[in-house]
Formats: sequence, structure tokens, C-alpha cells
Amino acid sequence: MKPVFEYLDYRVYLKDAYEERKGESPFYSYRMMAEAFGLFPSNVFRILHGDGHLPARCHSRALEFLGLSGRSAEYFLLLVSYARERSTKAKGDILEKAMTLRDVARHPLESTELEYFANWWTCVVRALLEITDGRAVPGELAGCTVPAVAESDVQASLKLLVDLGLVKKASSGRLVPAQAHLTAGGPAKARAVRGFQRQILALASESLERFDPDDRDVSTLTLSMDELAFREIRELVRECRRQIQKRVEECRDSDRVMHLAMAFFPAAFAPGSKT
Repeated sequence: MKPVFEYLDYRVYLKDAYEERKGESPFYSYRMMAEAFGLFPSNVFRILHGDGHLPARCHSRALEFLGLSGRSAEYFLLLVSYARERSTKAKGDILEKAMTLRDVARHPLESTELEYFANWWTCVVRALLEITDGRAVPGELAGCTVPAVAESDVQASLKLLVDLGLVKKASSGRLVPAQAHLTAGGPAKARAVRGFQRQILALASESLERFDPDDRDVSTLTLSMDELAFREIRELVRECRRQIQKRVEECRDSDRVMHLAMAFFPAAFAPGSKT
């Protein structure tokens, strides 16, 4: 089933959720969904076919049924409000708020593209092309990276980016990034990404001595917490990262490439709670 953020009509999302359960169990029925929502089967039928709306008293039950929480739950409820609202202006305001909750668009990397993660400077070179307005002079780009990399390495990264289609050659001969954000999945991809992350974390450690405090921001926290707080804070970190990506999309006159290394990991567990 598609993520809720890919929907604009909550009733279509509910219908897809129903169809998914029906596919898993042929005996699943409108009556069973109605029981989960606290409604009559006829009400559920009307809602799923666009002839009715989910009552406010059923919202919490619907979120539990759909397994939605946090940003996804907020997005779903905004879709409900959007569908029920009659004022054109109010509908526009609700939709605009809902759009801010959506993830940034990402380009999925295939297995053959994992070489992108082999060296940290490849992503830096790609980002630098936005600053140089696509002017791809290896020697010039190599002189911009911190720490410095060889001109030949930059040349190899440029070729890789073109071969993978992650940058495209414009009619002027300049190179333009083809996608804003990337993602990868699967065991092989996960290993490649972990290797890349190790490089970035190493650079983050070196940045303590390499840069003045005014040019960087490095801080740490050590906290004791329960499972609920852990899950909520992890979601806050994800949301922070998403908001940063959205903010960067608004930049029109970039003058630097920055790494952001966010690490939130266990340092100890209560005796007997973990092995």
C-alpha cells in the first residue's frame, strides 16, 4: 500500500486499506472495518465510495486502524478536513499545510549506482555544481573540497555522476544535477550507505580541529529515557532532517556545501534489559 503522503483524498486511502486487507483475507468485510471504526457497515461503504465522511468521533480509531502516528497522522487528518471544507480559501490553506508535511522527492538508487557512495567527495562534487552553476572544471572543484582531494578523483566523480544520470549535460556544456535527494535500500545498498556514513562521521570528528567553532556546530547530549521517549525523539530527528531538506530546496544563491551528521544511538542499557 502506498504511503499516506501520496494521497489527496483520504477516502481513496481508506479504500486502498480495505482492499489490502481484503486481499490478505477474502473474508474481510465492510462489517469488520465498521467495527474497527465504530460505524455501521453502510456508513463505511458510503465513505469508501466518496458519498460520506468519517465522523470526528472516529478519527482516533481510524488512525489506530491505519497505524498512523506523528506526521502521517497529522497529514491524514488534514486530508479529512480538506475533503469536508466548503470554503475555497480554507481548502487552499489546509492543502498548503498538508503539503508541508510531505517528504521531499527522492531518486531511488539502483544496485549499479552504489558506486556513488564509495567516496564522500562524489556527493560534494555534485553539490558544488549547483554553486558553480554547472561549471565542471576538475582542478577548480578539487580546490574547493575540505579536506582537499585529487583532481583525478574529481574527474572520476564527474564521469560517474554523468554515467549514472545524476547530473546531466546542458546545451551550454555545463553539468546540472538531475535529482535533488537520493535514497537507497536493500542489503547491498544498506552496506554501501553505512560505509558512506562512516566516512561522513569521520569527517565530523575531524571537523572539531579542522574548523573554527563559528564555521561549524558540533554538540552532544547523553540522556536517560524510556522506550516511548526514544521512539518520539527518533521521530523528531527524522522530522528535523526532513525540514532541513525542505529549507535547502529554497536556497537560490548557495556559497558552500555542508555535511550534517546526526547520530542518536545507545550508550548503555539497564541491567538485564538488553544483551
